[in-house]
Amino acid sequence: MSDSSAKATIADRMATATPVTVAGRIRGLTDRGIAWLFIAPTILLLLAINIFPLIWTVYLSFTNYKANRSAPIKGVGIEHYTDILSDPEVWNSMQATAHFVFWTILLETLIGFALAWLIDRRFRGSAFWTTVILIPMMLSPAVVGNFWKFIYQPQIGLFNYAVSFFTGADPSSFQMIGDRALAPWAIVIVDVWMWTPYVMLICLAGLRSIPDYIYEAAEVDRASKWRQFWSITLPMALPFIMLAVLFRGIENFKMFDLINLLTSGGPGSTTEVASITLKREAFESWKTGYSSAFAVILFVTVFGLANIYVKALNRVKQR
Repeated sequence: MSDSSAKATIADRMATATPVTVAGRIRGLTDRGIAWLFIAPTILLLLAINIFPLIWTVYLSFTNYKANRSAPIKGVGIEHYTDILSDPEVWNSMQATAHFVFWTILLETLIGFALAWLIDRRFRGSAFWTTVILIPMMLSPAVVGNFWKFIYQPQIGLFNYAVSFFTGADPSSFQMIGDRALAPWAIVIVDVWMWTPYVMLICLAGLRSIPDYIYEAAEVDRASKWRQFWSITLPMALPFIMLAVLFRGIENFKMFDLINLLTSGGPGSTTEVASITLKREAFESWKTGYSSAFAVILFVTVFGLANIYVKALNRVKQR
C-alpha cells in the first residue's frame, strides 16, 4: 500500500470517528456538565446562606453558648425551649406581634383591594395615580421610619396638627409613639401606609386576569354590578388576595427595622414584637443559646402557619 493510500485511509477513519466522539462529549456537557455548572453555585450559595446557619442555630439552641465569652460549650437539652414557652415576657411579645400582624393585614387587604378596584376602572390619569400610590413601597424602611418619627413629633410633627384640624384636639395633648395606648397603632399606620401599594399591585393583577366575556355574559343575564362583584370579581380575585395576605403575613411576623426605628419596642414593652425581643436577648443580654431557641420557635411557627395557609390557598385555587 502506497503512502498516499494509507493517508487517505487514516483520513477516512478520522472523518467517520471524530464527529461521533465529539458529539458524544458535547451531548454530555450539555445535559450534565452545563446543568451542574449552573446549579452548583446556587446550591452552594443556599447551603452557605440558609441551610448551614439554620442547622447551626438549631445546634446552638441546645447549648449554653454566649457570643461574648469563650467558655466551653455545654449541652442544656431543651431547657431554653421550656424557659421560653413559660416566660410571660415572651408571650407578651407574641401578643404584640399578633396585634401588629392582624391589624396591618386587615387594613392593607381592605384598602389595597379597594385601590386596585378603583385603578382597574382605567379612568383618566389612572397610570399617574398608580405611580403616586406606589411611591411609599419604593422607599427604604430606614427612610420611612425616620420620616414618620419626625411626623409623629407632638410639637412640630404634621400628624398631630392634622388630627387637631379634624377633631379640634390640642396637638400637644397626645403622643403617638410615646403613649402606651397609641404606640401600637402608630406602627400599624406606618406599615399600612408603606405596604398597602404592594397588596394593591397583587390584587390589581388578579382583577385584570378576569376575562371580560364573563362580565359580558353576566350583563346578558341582567346581573347587577353588586351581584357581579360578589359572584365574579371577588371569587376570581380571592386567590390573589390570599397570596398577598400570605406574603404580608410572613413579612410582618418578622418585622424589625421599621418598629425598631419608630419605637424600639417602647414605651415600656408595648410595641416589643418577637423580633425586638429576639434582638435584645441575642445582642444585649448575649444569651445566644436562648435566642437561638427563640429563633427556632419563631421559624417553626411561621413555617407551620404558612404551610397550613398554602394548603387552604390551593383548595381555593382548585375551585
